[in-house]
Amino acid sequence: MYALAQLNLLFNYLSSKKKRTICEKFDLSKPNEIPYVTIQLPVFNEMYVMERLLDNIALLDYPKDKLEIQVLDDSTDETVHSTKAHVEKLAATGLDIKHITRTNRVGFKAGALKEGLEIAKGEYIAIFDADFLPKSNWLKRTVPYFKDDEIGVVQTRWGHINRSYSLLTRIQAFALDAHFTLEQVGRNSKGHFINFNGTAGIWRKECILDAGNWEGDTLTEDLDLSYRAQLKKWKFKYLEDVETPAELPIVISAARSQQFRWNKGGAENFRKMLWRVVRSKNISAKTKIHGLLHLLNSSMFLSIFIVAVLSIPMLYIKNEYAHLRDYFYVMSFFIMSTIIFFVCYWFMYRNIYGSGFKKFFGYIGMFFTFFSIAMGFSLHNSIAVIEGHVGKKSEFIRTPKFNIKSFKDNWKNNKYLKKSLSKNVVLEGILMLYFAFGLYSAFIVGDQGGDFGLFPFHLMLCIGFGYVFFKSLGSKV
Repeated sequence: MYALAQLNLLFNYLSSKKKRTICEKFDLSKPNEIPYVTIQLPVFNEMYVMERLLDNIALLDYPKDKLEIQVLDDSTDETVHSTKAHVEKLAATGLDIKHITRTNRVGFKAGALKEGLEIAKGEYIAIFDADFLPKSNWLKRTVPYFKDDEIGVVQTRWGHINRSYSLLTRIQAFALDAHFTLEQVGRNSKGHFINFNGTAGIWRKECILDAGNWEGDTLTEDLDLSYRAQLKKWKFKYLEDVETPAELPIVISAARSQQFRWNKGGAENFRKMLWRVVRSKNISAKTKIHGLLHLLNSSMFLSIFIVAVLSIPMLYIKNEYAHLRDYFYVMSFFIMSTIIFFVCYWFMYRNIYGSGFKKFFGYIGMFFTFFSIAMGFSLHNSIAVIEGHVGKKSEFIRTPKFNIKSFKDNWKNNKYLKKSLSKNVVLEGILMLYFAFGLYSAFIVGDQGGDFGLFPFHLMLCIGFGYVFFKSLGSKV
């Protein structure tokens, strides 16, 4: 079902490219049409990127008398003092920038945003995480769309300043590019629900308050507020052509923490929003289906993991009980889901890297590498999904930032990295061996010299779990 929904989003994406929509916009050349904007920078222990963030935000091209910057600092280390000093330095240049701290982290990021909103002077609230570097004309390219009183959010596409740093960053960029092209455009172009991505977007303050304000009861407060706002009939505007560069996690422990938060938060929001979406009278049946599948997308990892673990016993059952083979042939139809993803992601890849035979063969390698490593994360992400669905609460764990410019730079001294292995790493090593056994099994089952139908699947699983296992051991974080 999710694959079919993705195919529908592909059709939506392609049709959106054939039509141009004309939007009424603020004319920022007229002083009376320039709205007041507050920029919120929620940060927590960001030693390595804090100075870069503040200096970049100070370069935004927008009238100073209509701009306020809130540095919402929940830090618990020495960066509180260095950030305060840097903020004071920027304030001395005439910038309206404030360093706001809290005595506790109630609600984590959502709590910081909510407290900052209480004193925000702006009609519109732009939000950037610590690793984002908006271009100087960012506000001038986003704020004008709020001329339409029904628009509550303008979201921009994430870029990746370290896309080519390593295989891990290339895989993350591949997955995020699919989301920020195919999914966001495909949903938004037909009026289906999309999500504010937590950063690199701007909210109408009235929309936040009307939707019930920020809530910290899920790990993805951005997805939560997005759905509450759209259920209240607010429209979201997604700008694919406005790129906001950011840093991808460069070590697997950082990618793990980010993946865990996103996938658990998705499951938590499905639990929270299911009946609100189903019972809503404001949205169509098709929008409800897309919305529910969107909220369930992290649960795909659980489905993948279950299918993967059962695939080896099924291989033996198929070859032991000949009368069941027809059922297995029918079940092979579901390989169509992989083919659909392959086609959908190609259009995304072609849009970014270009077409041609050379690019296509490069895409084939990247797609199967991505698929393998995604399956290697399936145990870790399945645990996150289960915790989200059963309602187990956990803290908001920030993703460590590095500000690494080249592969030669040393990241191992980063003070925010965990020094212990994830408890799931041993299980991932066992699963690597389990699927290696699946590869061996292909040669010994059956009467016809083996059964290689699941061999490619087991090969990708073995490679994926092996990558995650050895990468985790190698980094020792």
